[in-house]
Amino acid sequence: MTSIQASETDLTSALFIIDVQNDFCEGGSLAVVGGAAVAAGITDYLEAHRESYDFVIASRDWHDGNSDNGGHFAVAPAEPDFVHSWPAHCVAGTDGADYHPNLDVGLIDVHIEKGQGKPSYSIFEGVTPDGIALADLLADLGVERIDVVGIATDYCVLASALDARDAGFEVRVIADLTAGVAAETSAAALQTMKESGCQLVSL
Repeated sequence: MTSIQASETDLTSALFIIDVQNDFCEGGSLAVVGGAAVAAGITDYLEAHRESYDFVIASRDWHDGNSDNGGHFAVAPAEPDFVHSWPAHCVAGTDGADYHPNLDVGLIDVHIEKGQGKPSYSIFEGVTPDGIALADLLADLGVERIDVVGIATDYCVLASALDARDAGFEVRVIADLTAGVAAETSAAALQTMKESGCQLVSL
């Protein structure tokens, strides 16, 4: 893994901040260890490197509160399997769906909401509050290179990075600004991202 450096190209760049929300951080309904630290780390990183990015784009799970969201929420008496079904989390408009307070939302240019009524892991499955699909937005903005940070390494970060590569973007994952559900699956996810052509970098 290489240390992150300023871009040596003039490519139009974006930072993807994936799902840094209260429910995914300590104390939340689907907490990931290290989530709050990642939120703070992203803020510190952006305060020092905001000029490196033309756009900062953040996603949030934004699930419906009155359904199982296509089987994404385990409904009693069923128990979540923590692979395909999960405890209720990040319901639109609740505190759990809010960005973690350690993340400075003033540094974000575009907000993406995903998972309304269905399972959604990748930021590319989301839309702006005005209903604009992310792929269309990126085309309009002329984005060519994407850095990815956030939660969780082994799920939504993985899916977002892979979709970015599949869409033809140059992709870097800042590994120490991510937090995963489990060490083993997070390590496997990072390897998968690397094998897909993502560059893994550290601060």
